[in-house]
Amino acid sequence: MQKHDFYQSLVKQTESLIAGESNVIANMANVSALLFTSLEDVNWAGFYFMDSPSELVLGPFQGNPACIRIPVGKGVCGTAAATLETQLIEDVHAFEGHIACDAASNSEIVVPIMKNDKIVAVLDIDSPTIGRFDTDDQAGLEALVKCLEASL
Repeated sequence: MQKHDFYQSLVKQTESLIAGESNVIANMANVSALLFTSLEDVNWAGFYFMDSPSELVLGPFQGNPACIRIPVGKGVCGTAAATLETQLIEDVHAFEGHIACDAASNSEIVVPIMKNDKIVAVLDIDSPTIGRFDTDDQAGLEALVKCLEASL
């Protein structure tokens, strides 16, 4: 299956999982499980919520225990929250200020989640493989996040 088709399928599965459910924690818990079990070669998939204008806090996820709080502007998640732009990081060890929650992670993608033009959370996915994520993954995950944003 080509990545485009794979991500279209993931978006449809996400729509089905969250249809009729307004609880954001429940929805993000299911979506993190869907991503963790569906994506190949990932070791963490989950969410960080804006806890204050200056800090993200750990939300639903699948994988090893993670950093609980991340300052906005720090690390890949904090950078995505500060810039409001997806961060597609081929090698996290080359990313200045990377926060190593799991030493096994080598690449990462983080997509901001918006509501009413304000950042409310980020989707964070890690892989033990350098260069695991590409622009096709970015487009697919951004489409999935749009689906989630519509439910907020």
